[in-house]
Amino acid sequence: MSDALTLPAETRERAGKGASRALRREGRVPAVIYGGKEEPTTIHVEEKALVKLLMTGHFMNSLVNIELGKDSVRTLPKDVALHPVTDRPTHVDFLRLAKGAKIDVSVPVVFVNEEASPGLKKGGVLNVVRHELELVCDADKIPSEIAIDVTGKEVGDSIHISEIALPEGSESAITDRDFTIATLVAPSALKRAEGDTTTADASDAAASQQDADDADSSEEGGEE
Repeated sequence: MSDALTLPAETRERAGKGASRALRREGRVPAVIYGGKEEPTTIHVEEKALVKLLMTGHFMNSLVNIELGKDSVRTLPKDVALHPVTDRPTHVDFLRLAKGAKIDVSVPVVFVNEEASPGLKKGGVLNVVRHELELVCDADKIPSEIAIDVTGKEVGDSIHISEIALPEGSESAITDRDFTIATLVAPSALKRAEGDTTTADASDAAASQQDADDADSSEEGGEE
């Protein structure tokens, strides 16, 4: 489970673009807490503290306790707006979490026991279709990752969501089909695909060269 994070904050007395720009000049980032059948709360947080949490790599899948004076608000980050040039955070949306709430999250997958896969030992390649799983989780039981065991997997085998034992409190957000997470393919299949790309690239290059030669011939004819 992802560890809960803590972020000190202060309430915003003024809203609007002008007030937000003033906060950013002071090294603060405007933010809002919404949801939980309560009115939105406008806040601002220290940019350095926010960036430090963003650098953990699991900020969007972690509970964040917003500290407002003596109060602490349990939230989940929903959106972080970044400056298009500097990539500095310019605004954050937090979803207020009620007790017992369930939330939608995207959780990364990792593959374990690759040395116990006969297919991989023979030179097969794991073709990952989904690097993340969309899950519905208890708010206080968000998994940091989903480990998928490839023990015994042969070339040609596929791994579907129905094979995965999800952690307690989690279930797949996609329920209408048994979707594929990864397949084990032969390296020759990849080589053929790469060969097709190479052939296509060579054909494009040859066509481009022919066009250039034709253009040169036309120019020489015009000069005469």
